[in-house]
Amino acid sequence: MKRQAPALEAALAQLEAAQLRRARVTIEHGAATGRILRLAGGRELVDFSSNDYLGLARHPTVARSMAACAAHLGAGSGASHLISGHGAEHARLEEELAAFTQRERALLFSTGYMANLAVMTALAGRSERVILDRLCHASLIDGARLSGAQLLRYAHADAGEAARLIEADPAHTALLATDGVFSMDGDLAPLPQLASCARAHDLWLVVDDAHGLGVLGARGGGVLEHFGLGSDAAPILVGTLGKAFGSFGAFVAGSAALIEFLIQKARTYVYTTALPQPVAAATRAALNIARLESWRRERLMALVARFRAAAQAVGVPLADSSTPIQPVLLGSAAAALAAQRELAAAGYWVVAIRPPTVPAGSARLRVTLSAAHSDAQLEGLVEQLGRIGASARAQAQ
Repeated sequence: MKRQAPALEAALAQLEAAQLRRARVTIEHGAATGRILRLAGGRELVDFSSNDYLGLARHPTVARSMAACAAHLGAGSGASHLISGHGAEHARLEEELAAFTQRERALLFSTGYMANLAVMTALAGRSERVILDRLCHASLIDGARLSGAQLLRYAHADAGEAARLIEADPAHTALLATDGVFSMDGDLAPLPQLASCARAHDLWLVVDDAHGLGVLGARGGGVLEHFGLGSDAAPILVGTLGKAFGSFGAFVAGSAALIEFLIQKARTYVYTTALPQPVAAATRAALNIARLESWRRERLMALVARFRAAAQAVGVPLADSSTPIQPVLLGSAAAALAAQRELAAAGYWVVAIRPPTVPAGSARLRVTLSAAHSDAQLEGLVEQLGRIGASARAQAQ
């Protein structure tokens, strides 16, 4: 252990020198409305980094549903789903998620990471090939590697290259996988083309729509609804519950046969404790609110349009995104960290995203918008971003 410590310290020092070392910030609590965070020490900041797109994480009905269930059933499930941990709230939520996504069945997982690992490792194996977008989430990449299959990655959003990779050896290609909305860029996968290609070669198409479900489409059906595609276009849909739905956990939705197979074969389902039932109860409440209150999506997308117009008017370097994820591209880790510090000093919490989360040279501020943001909060953020950009341009001259 003593021999190993200096190596760890040297590695940490190297990350620090490259301005790539990450640090946690302790949040004491957040206000019920308005996306306000109170940090340890009492400082308050407007939060523009949360994935709580519909403003449901602190919704009183959602919180009351969790508390009422916990008072009745306790805080934990106590076992895996296949032992004694599968409760009535789990069963009801799975039925409601299947109906929401227009699938035969849905299966709950503790995290989106575990859901993606489950799908990839259960459906691909040695002597097979898996095709992924180069910017897919780490969980899809790790799942492909753990499966033992050969991992091939196509240029971001390039459906043509994906098709060429598949056509090179379709007989040994097990599945094609993509994010629906890419979490760091906010852009959309070319799903119509990918679905057509997968169908032509009789492949599984896996869509991780963690950042699209609840947000895109008139009813919140996500990227598939956005493109006008039916559930058959993507036989395997992965969704998370800790973003637009404001709670915690994830699910896989698909055919009855797919879900039954995952129950039997998915190690991240079989060998882990079930999600607590109070979390499932809270998610059911949030899902119902998201379904009934379409104004949340309408408000959110209006804020997206307003932010982009205002930011572009003052020269903020935005990526091409029509979703609540709005990357402000700054290039270097140093520039992104400096901008994060300036925004925090002005009262705004926007986290710098640096390699390896994004490719080298593409460090950015990842601004995320919520239906809970006020117009004044958005305008204040844009004003500060404009000042930071003007200062950076002046220094570069």
